[in-house]
Amino acid sequence: MPQRVVFTPDALDEEFGQQILARVSAQNLEVELLKSNRLTGLRQDDVRATYRTAKNTLAVVKAPAGALRLQPTPPSADWQLNLAEGCPAHCQYCYLAGSLSGPPVVKAFANLPQLLANTASYEQPGRVVSFEASCYTDVLGIEHLTGSLAEAVRHFSTREGAQLRFVSKYDHIGPLLGLAHHGRSRARFSLNAEPVARRLEGGTASVGARIRALRQLALPTGQGGGGYPVGVVLAPIMPIPDWQQHYTELLDRLQAALDFDCDLTVEFITHRFTPGSKDVLLQWYPNTSLDLAEEGRAVKRNKFGGLKYVYQPEQMKAMKAWFYTEWQWRFPNAPVQYWT
Repeated sequence: MPQRVVFTPDALDEEFGQQILARVSAQNLEVELLKSNRLTGLRQDDVRATYRTAKNTLAVVKAPAGALRLQPTPPSADWQLNLAEGCPAHCQYCYLAGSLSGPPVVKAFANLPQLLANTASYEQPGRVVSFEASCYTDVLGIEHLTGSLAEAVRHFSTREGAQLRFVSKYDHIGPLLGLAHHGRSRARFSLNAEPVARRLEGGTASVGARIRALRQLALPTGQGGGGYPVGVVLAPIMPIPDWQQHYTELLDRLQAALDFDCDLTVEFITHRFTPGSKDVLLQWYPNTSLDLAEEGRAVKRNKFGGLKYVYQPEQMKAMKAWFYTEWQWRFPNAPVQYWT
C-alpha cells in the first residue's frame, strides 16, 4: 500500500483513470489531485530519502505519446507493453536501476485502453505476436490498486494473433481467477533460491507463496484454478555457496507443486549489472551484500557500445548445463525459452 497517491489532471480526464481513483478511494487511501501534469514532492535532501519517498508513492498519469511506439524486447517477447513504470518491491539487484530516469516512483497509466488498442497495429498475420507487460514494473504488485492487469487479460482474450506475458514476485492473484483469458495470457513468476530471495528481494511475497500462486493459476478451472499458461522466470541466477543444493531445493518444490499437466515454460537469467545500475544500486542500498565486484566478471557489450558485467564464459557454460539438465528431467514437456 502506498503512503501517497497522486493523480495528474490528464489522468483524471481518462475514464480508466476515474476507475483507478474509485479503486484507490475504496482502500481508504488519501488521494492528492495535482494542479499540473508534473510530478512534484519526490526529491528529498538525499538519495536515500528520495528513494523512500518515491517508493511509497503511486502516481496515476497519462502515458506519453511515445508509449504508443512499442519497443522490441527480445528474448522475453516481441514487444514491450508498459501498463505502468516503477515497481513497489525492494530487490537489491533491481534491473530498473539506471533504466528509468528520476526517482523510482510507481506510475500507473490512466490511458490504458488506448495503449491496449494500439497493440493491434503490431500484430502480424500467420503468427502469434507476444507483448511483455513486465519490463518496467510488477503489474501484479499494483493490481489491487489499478485493475490494469485484469483489463489487459480481458483485452488479449479477444486477440487470436497475440499473447500477453507478465511476470511477478507477488501472489495476490484473486483478480485473475475467473477471467476468460482463452489461453492468451501467460502468467509467470520470478523465483530464486531461498538465500537469494530472503536476502535480496525485500517487500515481495515469499518463494513459497509465489509457487502456490503459480500452482493455482495453472490448475484447470474445473479444479478451482485459473487454467492459465504459466511460466517460471528463474532470475537472477547466482553461483552462491552451495548453489546446486539451494537451486535443487527450489526445483524440487516446484516439481511437487506442479504435479499435473500444464502449459509451462522456463526462462533462465543470470545476474548481470551495468556501471550505471551499480552506481544507483549502491546509493539505494549502501549496505547491500549483493556481489557487484567487477573483478572476475566478463564484459559484454551491445551494439550501441554499452557494457554489462556478466559471469565468465566457463562459469556460465557450467551453470547452463546444470540448470538445463535439472529442469528437463523434472519437466520434460516444459520448454526452456532461453538462457541469458
